[in-house]
Amino acid sequence: MRLLITTYAFLNIILNFTGKKSYEKIYYDNGTIKSEGWLVNGAKEDYWKFYYSNGIVQKEGHFHQNKPAKYWYFYYQNGSLESEGHYANGKKNNWWLFYDIMEKINHKCQLKNNQKNGYCLMYKNEKLIAASKYIAGKKIKEWTNFVLFKKENKLSDLK
Repeated sequence: MRLLITTYAFLNIILNFTGKKSYEKIYYDNGTIKSEGWLVNGAKEDYWKFYYSNGIVQKEGHFHQNKPAKYWYFYYQNGSLESEGHYANGKKNNWWLFYDIMEKINHKCQLKNNQKNGYCLMYKNEKLIAASKYIAGKKIKEWTNFVLFKKENKLSDLK
């Protein structure tokens, strides 16, 4: 009996320490899937997908401790790619790419803590037409002449 109690207590400690992991699916009232992904102790973890009510994927990416993490993809209601980029600590960071409804790149920006912070490159018909520089969400300069842009900036900052 003592061995049984010790084994039960040990298993209980391990389950509480490692957390309970389960796969969850949530549905709209119309029966189509709304979201699906992993939960650990009730918090979103690992890969998740979210859907529009028409069944098309709305967004997909990783969570860590209930916050978006790593690389994410966002889609328009027709299923074409809208944007993609990195999360860190639940906030948009590093380079983010934004597309028009035809999945042609519209602009790409460096972000920090959900704000533009660094460079934004603007495109029209997949050709670079302008560049801007931001600090903490505030535009500080814009270029349409790329000779001047290259002269005034270190291109290594675009990485």
